[in-house]
Amino acid sequence: MSKRQQARYLPDGRRLHLQDGPIDLIIQADGAPAAIDAAYDAACERFATLLDELCAELPQLRQRLTKDSASPQGAVARRMTEAAQPYAAQYFITPMVAVAGAGAEAVLNAMVSAAPLARAYVNNGGDIALHLDEGATFEIGMVDRPDQPRLFGKLAIRHSDKVRGIATSGRHGRSFSLGIADAVTVLAADAPCADAAATMIANAVDLPNHPGIIRVPADSLQPDSDLGPRLVTRAVGTLSKAEIARALARGVRFADSLQASGQIHAAALHLSGQTRLVHTSPGLMTTIGRTKEVEAHAAS
Repeated sequence: MSKRQQARYLPDGRRLHLQDGPIDLIIQADGAPAAIDAAYDAACERFATLLDELCAELPQLRQRLTKDSASPQGAVARRMTEAAQPYAAQYFITPMVAVAGAGAEAVLNAMVSAAPLARAYVNNGGDIALHLDEGATFEIGMVDRPDQPRLFGKLAIRHSDKVRGIATSGRHGRSFSLGIADAVTVLAADAPCADAAATMIANAVDLPNHPGIIRVPADSLQPDSDLGPRLVTRAVGTLSKAEIARALARGVRFADSLQASGQIHAAALHLSGQTRLVHTSPGLMTTIGRTKEVEAHAAS
């Protein structure tokens, strides 16, 4: 690794922290001590080239994806493009929509290829790539917004659930959002697909032309944003319960369509203290704490 890159164990001595520019990973592997050491060595080796690989193709990755877009050269860039492609025909989207999930997946793949592991995860700013051997589970706490987290339940993912990617998006996250969701968490078959879907569902949670929502061009906040002059949400005024429900219903309809096409397994949508759950089977969401503000929606 170069001097620019940082690697250290967290105080618990079990998790590894890797940082390079905007990429910030928390990694944990479970298995035999020798296997864990080999997996962490592989993670560091793969991480050492990750940012430079992405930067080499960054201009292309920031361009709108269409059916005529050229395929990128790098493996991570190709995974980003694959995850974004299902939305390209109907929506403005760039491969950057899946950059965090694809980066996490690349490092996880290197770890799993290097050693037999019972369980492993790579958390890239809240977007998680997951490996579960038979019999293993992964528990996460579910929060309704990342900047003011309130735990509304826990979720246990089992090997049999086939969920290997978790991602969260919304207007309080690291990236800009076209919608007004406080947070949308998605469970999918892999991290790049979860990343792309979370962004798109969060965009769908919206009240177009509402006077209490402040939007500004993305490139006025970040000149090189892949969203260019498109309006992104900066503030949301007080909404009525009916308005919150209407915005969430838009997101649920979109999440339903993604579940029906097999692009996601489950999603939790949050706005102004209200939550909607979309899931493929009762088992995936049974550990979520129910309150009067949480509505479960079993996608058909």
